[in-house]
Amino acid sequence: MQVFGLLFRGSEALGWRAIRALWDGRILKRDLVIRGGTVFDGTGAPGKTDDILVRDGRIAEIGAVKCAEASEIDAEGLFVSPGFIDIHSHSDYTLLVDPRAISALSQGVTLEVVGNCGHGCFPIVDKTLARNAIYGITDAVPLDWAGPAEYFARLEAARPAVNVLSLVPNGQLRQAAVGFADRPATTDERREMLRHLEEGLEAGAFGLSTGLEYPIEVAADSREIEALLEPVARRGLLYATHTRRRDRGAVTAVEEAIETARRAGVRLQVSHLLPRGGRGDSEACVERIEAARNAGQDVAFDMHTRTFALTYLHAMLPPWAHATGLSGLKALLEETGARERIHAFPSIVNSGGWEQVTLLDNTVVPAFGRLDFGVIGRKLGMAPGDAALELLCRSAAAESPLMIVRPVYDAEDQVLAFDHPLCVPGSDATALCPDGPLSGSAFHGAYSWAAWFYRFSVRERGFLTPEAAIHKLTGQPARILGLADRGTLRPGAPADIAVFDPSAFGERATQWAPNQTAAGMIHVLVNGELALRDGVASARRSGRVLRR
Repeated sequence: MQVFGLLFRGSEALGWRAIRALWDGRILKRDLVIRGGTVFDGTGAPGKTDDILVRDGRIAEIGAVKCAEASEIDAEGLFVSPGFIDIHSHSDYTLLVDPRAISALSQGVTLEVVGNCGHGCFPIVDKTLARNAIYGITDAVPLDWAGPAEYFARLEAARPAVNVLSLVPNGQLRQAAVGFADRPATTDERREMLRHLEEGLEAGAFGLSTGLEYPIEVAADSREIEALLEPVARRGLLYATHTRRRDRGAVTAVEEAIETARRAGVRLQVSHLLPRGGRGDSEACVERIEAARNAGQDVAFDMHTRTFALTYLHAMLPPWAHATGLSGLKALLEETGARERIHAFPSIVNSGGWEQVTLLDNTVVPAFGRLDFGVIGRKLGMAPGDAALELLCRSAAAESPLMIVRPVYDAEDQVLAFDHPLCVPGSDATALCPDGPLSGSAFHGAYSWAAWFYRFSVRERGFLTPEAAIHKLTGQPARILGLADRGTLRPGAPADIAVFDPSAFGERATQWAPNQTAAGMIHVLVNGELALRDGVASARRSGRVLRR
């Protein structure tokens, strides 16, 4: 009764909003001042020493803050910036399994964009087929939802530690209407895809993504994509594309993406632009983006920070071989000519040769982890491609699919991408945690992408100033996404803030030990809550599912 008396006697002073917070079981929060750090506002302007006052989840003041009753964080000698935005994430599913997102928070990431590369968690029509377009899929969380609103509600109920927004993944649209038919969608199928797409956009998705190199979408032609882009253009939203033929024919594939977006009248983001065909192709792709931009088209690109390509081994299969799932692959291979047809398919996996393809650590055939398929083939007494099919058959009942890596880029390729004014970095990975249900999972880049980018571009190579690198991690991706209230530090904006040591911020993860948290990130606020304090994740999970 004393609590109720206090509440009602002090109702005028506290306000009903504060009372409701107490009633909900939350603790009324004091103001917070981040004191004396070098503040970079995310616009690309140089940093300057300032204080930041955080109140009610938002930035209330930047300058010489006087607030005697506030809690304080001493940021002297540290950089203070907007929280980092991961424009190309695949955390759609892993945030449901473990929403703490420690791999992201330990790098200052406060917002992840999911639904990339045509992969994602909606719409779910055929649960078996849907698994083919979800990175990080396991049996930990059943696919017991169908549409985007249900998925967003599930994500919201999980209370992620970081903010999340989604694109509509075309791989799931196509599976819902076309299945794995190796042809363009019919008129009726397009209509069905458009129905699902409109539903996703109405539920709050920020645009459409395609993964045209993957078996699910490889048969989608430009007319099909243009038809899907009509409602995206009507709403002024974003089209992000993982283009076709990134080994051979990459330049024409980028040209196709630019032309398709131009005809549809949409903003274009080319995902991980640099192809796998060598330096000449990389430079040509960048030139095509520049030319389109100079012609007035709103186009940009992103790039992951790995020197290798990473994907599922089952991406070697053509669309028709996915129809029965891996459980039916063994029987399929007994059909006359099936094996030869699979080997003839120009897949994302082996276009550079099987000796360049390395199997990652796994529980299906752990002895073969970190070996290339030339070696694996010799150990099994068969050709490398047949060895890959054999391992796929063995993995049919595995909880997690087999994954592979291919060496592709070098440091000079990374400079080419990240030094370009139209490029922003992204993880191309899933959010993970070093303990809990995801402790045995690995996805290269999850723990390292933003930390690597800052260390490499600012401290090691020096081709970016701190303010330019921070802009590429904050204000620039926010502009691409059309987010007016994220990515910059200004009064009234949500308090997504990273506080880090510029001399120490960097990755500790390596290719064969990828699950090492980054160094040098000291404090992180998500919507005004301290999600990371003194380098340690708190129990607070204050991320939001952002909808348009």
